[in-house]
Amino acid sequence: MKTKLIRRGEWKTQLKKLSLIMLFCMMPVHCSARPPLTDKPHHTDDGFRNVHEFEEKGFLDFLKWRWERSFKEILSPDDYDFTPASNDPDFLRANRSINTVTWIGHATVLVQMAGKNILTDPHFSKRASPVQWAGPKRVVPPGIAMDQLPAIDMVVISHDHYDALDEQSIVDLHTRPGGDHTQFFVPLGLKTWFLERGIQRVVELDWWETYQASPLEVIAVPVQHWGKRSLFSRNQNLWAGWVILSPEFRFFFSGDTGYCPHFKAIGKRLGPFDLAAIPIGAYAPRWFMRNHHVNPEEALQIHEDIGSRKSVAIHWGTFILTDEPLDEPPERLKKALADRGLPQDEFMALKHGETLVLE
Repeated sequence: MKTKLIRRGEWKTQLKKLSLIMLFCMMPVHCSARPPLTDKPHHTDDGFRNVHEFEEKGFLDFLKWRWERSFKEILSPDDYDFTPASNDPDFLRANRSINTVTWIGHATVLVQMAGKNILTDPHFSKRASPVQWAGPKRVVPPGIAMDQLPAIDMVVISHDHYDALDEQSIVDLHTRPGGDHTQFFVPLGLKTWFLERGIQRVVELDWWETYQASPLEVIAVPVQHWGKRSLFSRNQNLWAGWVILSPEFRFFFSGDTGYCPHFKAIGKRLGPFDLAAIPIGAYAPRWFMRNHHVNPEEALQIHEDIGSRKSVAIHWGTFILTDEPLDEPPERLKKALADRGLPQDEFMALKHGETLVLE
């Protein structure tokens, strides 16, 4: 594995990067939350919270992580060479009868089920950032370009972070030919963000709420994460995973999450699943990331908790967000499967753009 040393003499550069990150958090992006329903344990007077107890990390912990990171060996986007899969956009555009899943990159997957085309956390921009001149740079182009996508019937958004809710991608999806028919599903608080951008077909759901989108049933489910779009908007918008059900196929998308008891409850209440999209990356250092990002071993536990027949790995290999090498998560996932005596194709890390046809 190649490494790129960051010398101690470059600490000023690292501090500049830290200042830029702080600037991003201070940008005045408006996202207003719906009035809280205080009878629910995850609602507060001014937003939302996780319901399973753990020690929240604060700003000083963030500074500690960034300072420690400045002395580590970190690869740059140019140091990676992920080979995308060859793809057949014509098949995907024409397909309305076969269940498929395609990993486009990061947390963006295209799922085709019950004759519908579904996108998760669509991100097609060059950077996971509020601006495109700075911030985490995409290592691999999207596995399918937006202009090669089939008509999208449904989009689910997990939370309001910039690597999950990318403004340019959302606007482009809405304004592409036929995009005004795309329906967006978002957690509580985010509908206003879409309305302010002229997008009307938005369904906003709380945890365990259901929406019938014939022939599909869409359910927002609890996960353990957090939300923040600007300096003073922490947890004003809810975060959620998504379950999409048809009479013959069941799909689970977790979005970002830490490991917690929610997944056993989801499996018991709505499982088992034919397909799940579960994150395996952005987990290091564990002392800082554990509460909100699973590692590959915990991802495999989620796969088992929900009773997934087949899972695909997301949230890895696309943006450098944390300290682990981008190519480490799939290797750890393979080892975790082997350690539990499970088939390697039960939980797969696909290539960017790779399509699986699901029986």
